[in-house]
Amino acid sequence: MKKKKGLHDEIATVAYESYETRDRVHGHDLDDWFVAEKIVMEKHERHAKETGQEIEIGKKEEKGFSKTVNKRGHGYRVSNV
Repeated sequence: MKKKKGLHDEIATVAYESYETRDRVHGHDLDDWFVAEKIVMEKHERHAKETGQEIEIGKKEEKGFSKTVNKRGHGYRVSNV
C-alpha cells in the first residue's frame, strides 16, 4: 500500500509541475495527469530494467476488480486479482 501511495504522490507532483509551467492555466488537469503518469511509469520501468527488478502496478477498476500488470524485460502479463 505504501508503494501505491508513493507512486500516486509522485504522479501528482509531476502533474502539478506541469500545471505551474503553464502559468496555472486551468482545464488541463486530466492531460497533466496522464502525461505525468506516463513520465513516472517510464522512469520506474527504466529503473526496474536497469536493476533487473520486476515491477507491479495495481490498478483499481470499476466493480471492485483489480488488475496487476507485471513487467519484466519486454513482455507484459496481465492478471485479474
